Amino acid sequence: MPNLLEYEQKLYAKGINLIAGVDEVGRGPLVGPVVAAAVILPKNYKLTGLTDSKKLSEKKRNTFFEILQKEAISIGIGIIDNKKIDEVNIYEASKLAMLEALNNLDVKPEHVLIDAMPLNLEVPSTSIIHGDALSLSIAAASVIAKVTRDAMMYDLDKIHPEYGFAHHKGYPTKEHLEAISKYGVLPNYRFSYKPVQNACQKEKSVL
Repeated sequence: MPNLLEYEQKLYAKGINLIAGVDEVGRGPLVGPVVAAAVILPKNYKLTGLTDSKKLSEKKRNTFFEILQKEAISIGIGIIDNKKIDEVNIYEASKLAMLEALNNLDVKPEHVLIDAMPLNLEVPSTSIIHGDALSLSIAAASVIAKVTRDAMMYDLDKIHPEYGFAHHKGYPTKEHLEAISKYGVLPNYRFSYKPVQNACQKEKSVL
């Protein structure tokens, strides 16, 4: 098992204790926002089993989400909607979501650990490839972001059950693409994404 506090402990050794982990989810879906979370954990925090949200079952993620809500020093969420994604592209929107998540922390971090992408910040930061599997702070952020975004997809599923959002969470699965083909696209789809553009072309050709 990798030591998920390795990056944090190097910073603790320098007297840096308020470390925010930042991660985003929802780059791939065709619908809805990209969601980021920033999490500051207590020094040398332990939560057995916590890792990259993609490696956890939904039940485990929900359990960790509840624990982190109680035990984290601070949690910030950033949400960038489909319109902004279409306007600036998903990479830039992901950065905006991360910056918003950091701005929504109620404690200012002394250092930021970021999953993969570099951010232009006032405080020092470290960008870590596969950070959600290598840093506990980033893993915590990945869980918060994933559970937050999934909850939005469950809400959307209640309004539009025919699309199956509760199952695919907006990702371009066969089931989802078939639903788009059958029912068309909703206003909260990402119109800059190819499958959505293709669906719109088909609708126009039918008309």
